[in-house]
Amino acid sequence: MNQKDTLFSDQIMEPGEFVFDERVVSVFPDMVNRSVPGYALIIPMIGLLARRYAQQGSRIYDLGCSLGAATLAMRQAIEARGVEFIAVDNSAEMIEGLKGILEQQGEGALVEALVEDIRGTAIRDASVVVLNFTLQFVSLADRLRLMQGIAGGLRPGGILILSEKLCFEDALEQERQTAWHHDFKQAQGYSELEIARKRDALENILISEPVGVHRARLIDAGFSEVYQWFQGFSFASFIAIK
Repeated sequence: MNQKDTLFSDQIMEPGEFVFDERVVSVFPDMVNRSVPGYALIIPMIGLLARRYAQQGSRIYDLGCSLGAATLAMRQAIEARGVEFIAVDNSAEMIEGLKGILEQQGEGALVEALVEDIRGTAIRDASVVVLNFTLQFVSLADRLRLMQGIAGGLRPGGILILSEKLCFEDALEQERQTAWHHDFKQAQGYSELEIARKRDALENILISEPVGVHRARLIDAGFSEVYQWFQGFSFASFIAIK
C-alpha cells in the first residue's frame, strides 16, 4: 500500500484494459494524487461539506469508494450523531484495502464496506452521498437511473457530492485543457510514455461529459439545486441538493 506508481513504466496494457486490481490498489494513493489536480484538496473539502449536511441518524454513502479516502474524511469531520457509513466498490481488492486501513485506524464510527456494483446499491435514508470520480466509469446508459436512485434515497435537504473529469464542447478548450493536464502529470514525475500508456488503457473505460450534461442530468434526476464548487483543469466537483 502507498507504493509509488510506476505501473505504466514497466508494463503495457491493451487499450481499454484498465482495471482496479491488486496492481492498481498497491499504488492507488500515489496514482490519484499525481493524476488528478486538486485531489488532495477535494478529499478534506468533502469532509467539510458532509459535516454541514449530514443529518442525525442518517446514512452516508461513498459509492465507488476505492480505498475510502472520502469515507475516512467524512468519518473524521461529521458531528451529527447516529450516522451510518456505507462504502461501496466493485473491486474486492479495494474493499480489502479499505478494511485494512480501518483496522489500523482503530476506534471511530463503524463503516460497512461492501463489494458491490453501485448500480445495484439501494440508497435509503441518506443525507450525504459521494461519487468521487466514479460516475465516469459507469456506462452512459445507466447514469440517469443511478442519479435518480440516489435522489430518491436522499432525505430532503440531503446532498450528492459528484466529482468528475470533464470534457469540453469547444474543441480549442478541449485541446488546451488536455495539454494543461498533460503538463501537470509531467510535473508530477510521469514520463511521456507512462502518460500515453495510461491514456490508452483507459480508452472507452473512462467516459467524460461536459458540465452542462452533468447539470441537466442532476436536475432531471430530482435535485433542486446544483453548484460547481471546484475545478482544476478538466477535473471538477459539484454539490447537488435535494
